[in-house]
Amino acid sequence: MNCRHLDIRLLRTFVAVARQTGFSRAADDVCRTQAAVSQQMKRLESAVGCPLLEREGRRKRLTDEGRRLLEYATGILNLNDEAISYLRASPIERMVRLGACADVGDTILPDYVARLARSRPSLQIDIQVGASDWLGGALRRGEIDVAIDVNAHEGFETHELQSSPLAWIASRRFSVPRDRVVPLALLDTSDVFRRTAVRTLEQAKRPWRAAFQSSTLCGLRAGVRAGLGITPHFSELVTPDLTVVGPEFGLPSLPPISFQMYSRRDRRDDAMQKFMTLLGAKPASAPCLVPHIAAA
Repeated sequence: MNCRHLDIRLLRTFVAVARQTGFSRAADDVCRTQAAVSQQMKRLESAVGCPLLEREGRRKRLTDEGRRLLEYATGILNLNDEAISYLRASPIERMVRLGACADVGDTILPDYVARLARSRPSLQIDIQVGASDWLGGALRRGEIDVAIDVNAHEGFETHELQSSPLAWIASRRFSVPRDRVVPLALLDTSDVFRRTAVRTLEQAKRPWRAAFQSSTLCGLRAGVRAGLGITPHFSELVTPDLTVVGPEFGLPSLPPISFQMYSRRDRRDDAMQKFMTLLGAKPASAPCLVPHIAAA
């Protein structure tokens, strides 16, 4: 049986040509000369026994066979790169203990954990969800290795995960009071959502009052559902009985809030570095978008 094998180097160049629609830009992508790219495409067409590219003016266009091979080539390259990345990665031998505030648990945490599970199935993560003041203390005491929070904590290595916009969230039955004073539903802690909302309303010279307060996110949702007030939060908080409001109630736009990851300075081993890389965390080179508060 005469088995043929596709050269993965040729496939990588082919994908570059398909994306750049030509040899010149593709040559830059794969760090080869234009002549070398042309020669590689001839070898690939010889290997598969059919034309993959045709000229369209100054550009290269995929033939029907070329479009089909592009699908296979993309999958082959992805599997190759994933295998190499997995085998060359330093093993994470120690469990990573992750702490997160409730706002993180309700928004970005599931997606990040799913990403970790796909890229490193053997990774062990112990996740604890708690209040911001507990997170800072637990990190200092060594009870957790990293913390993800929307409130700031000083004295730790800081990495930014992402920034997300805030929205005004209200019950679908909510109506603006006649006195136009904005009734806020708030957590009874000094959290970033409360401070951001108050600062934004005061800058817009819009009167407000604390109409409902809760010590938990679950309680806050209940108050908003009951129509007791509007709360500033991420849009992920919205459920079928809630809605995002704004200009129709004369409310100013809210600024975005950053999700920050904090890690202990005394733990910089391979496991932690790999964990940070897998999450895509980047060092916070700019001032944190959330106001600094003293960590517990």
